[in-house]
Amino acid sequence: MMPLSYASQGEENIIRKIGGTPELKKHLENLGFVAGSPVMVITALNGNVIVKIKESRVAISDEMARRIMI
Repeated sequence: MMPLSYASQGEENIIRKIGGTPELKKHLENLGFVAGSPVMVITALNGNVIVKIKESRVAISDEMARRIMI
């Protein structure tokens, strides 16, 4: 397992685990980040990561990306 922030751009991965506080976990879950879901890093800019999850593009901070394990 490794954090989403280390994933290669354009490569599809499966979310294995979400870490962090209960509030952060709930926020990420509301955005579609749940264990077992496919996720793809589109680009990483200035510490922010743009990912494709469930046919949507979502921008998250590098700190949040480090809590998502793939």
